[in-house]
Amino acid sequence: MASQSGLITHLIELRSRLLSMLVSVLLIFVCLSPFAQDIYHLLARPLLNALPDGASMIATDVASPFLAPFKLTLVVAFFIAIPYILYHIWAFIAPALYRNEKKLIAPLLFSSSILFYAGMAFAYFVLFPVAFGFLTSFAPEGVVVSTDISSYLSFVLTIFFAFGVAFEIPIAIILLCWTGITTVQQLRQKRPYVVVGAFVVGMLLTPPDVISQVLLAIPMWFLYEVGIIIGSIYSKPHNASEQSTQSE
Repeated sequence: MASQSGLITHLIELRSRLLSMLVSVLLIFVCLSPFAQDIYHLLARPLLNALPDGASMIATDVASPFLAPFKLTLVVAFFIAIPYILYHIWAFIAPALYRNEKKLIAPLLFSSSILFYAGMAFAYFVLFPVAFGFLTSFAPEGVVVSTDISSYLSFVLTIFFAFGVAFEIPIAIILLCWTGITTVQQLRQKRPYVVVGAFVVGMLLTPPDVISQVLLAIPMWFLYEVGIIIGSIYSKPHNASEQSTQSE
C-alpha cells in the first residue's frame, strides 16, 4: 500500500509539473502572438537578403500567411520556455538522486539549454546567410527564386533542431563517461571515425552544398573534443570514489 501510495503521489506531481510546463508555453505564446508576423519576418530575413532584386517569398496555400507565423510563434514559445521546463524536470528527478549526481545533473541541464540555443544561433547567423547566398546564386537564367513560406518554415525548423541537437554532443559524452559506458581513451581512439561521421551527418542534415556540410561538421568535431576534455573529469573512476548517501 505504501509503495502504491508513493507511486500515485509521484504521478500526481508529474501531472502537475507537466501542466505547469504546458501553461508556461501557452502564456508565452499568447504574449508573442501579436508579434507573430514580425517574428516570421525576422526568421525569413537571411533568405530575403539572399534573394535577387525583385524576388520574394510566396504562399501557395490559402491559410499559409496566417498559419505559418503562428506555428513559428508556438515553436519560439516552446524554445523560450525550455529553461523553465528543464527546471521542472530537475525538480522532479532531484529527490531520487545522490548528492554527487545532483552536482553533475544540475549544471548539465543548464548547459544543455545554453548549447541548444547556441546551435540555433549558429545556424541563423552563420549557416543561413552562407547557404542561402550560395544556393540562390545558382538559379538558372530565367528562373525566379520564390520559396513558399510554409516550406521555408519547415526547412529552417529542421535545421534549428539538427544544430541544437548537434551542439549537445559534449553533454552526451559527459554522460557516457560518467556512467561508465565508455572511457575517454576509447573516445580518443574513435576520433577518426567521429570526424568522418560528422561530415556524413553534415551531408545528411544540411542543404546540398559543401559549405553547409562543413559548417556543421567542424563544430560537431570541435564539440566532440570539448566533450572529451570535460568527460575526463567526470569519468567512472572519478565518481566511483565519491559514493555518498542521498541528501535531504
